Amino acid sequence: MARHKEYLALEDETPALDISSLIDVTFLLLIYFLVTSAVQIRETDLGMKLPAALPGDAQPTIVPLFIKIDAGGVIYTGVGASQQVLDTDASSRSLPMLAGQLDMYASAARSANSEPLVQLWADSGSTEQRVIDVLNALAAQGIQSVTFTDLVD
Repeated sequence: MARHKEYLALEDETPALDISSLIDVTFLLLIYFLVTSAVQIRETDLGMKLPAALPGDAQPTIVPLFIKIDAGGVIYTGVGASQQVLDTDASSRSLPMLAGQLDMYASAARSANSEPLVQLWADSGSTEQRVIDVLNALAAQGIQSVTFTDLVD
């Protein structure tokens, strides 16, 4: 019996890439972007005051401004015969006519040493983005007393 030496043939191995250090770098980059990213203050904190749970005995000294958003995104102010149509383009995020109306109302309220009050009614078919646009316009004017209502005359 002859002795045969068996040689292990070297197989052609495909080159491998060690990615353990790449995983560490990826997590470091993720942490970096999480820490350095900024949250838009305007969208997260509007500084609105919520209405009290129980109605107060004192009546406000100024008549609240009533804002209505219908299903088509059209914005109205006032009630009854004094109702005015303001911004009708629902695709536009800027509300120049409402901003002008709010500026006049807030100036009049502050000149009377009173805080501006707004009642907001949104139709169930209106988009949430349109309501947020109105809230952003209120925050831009510094109006903090906002009440959502379901009473429409």
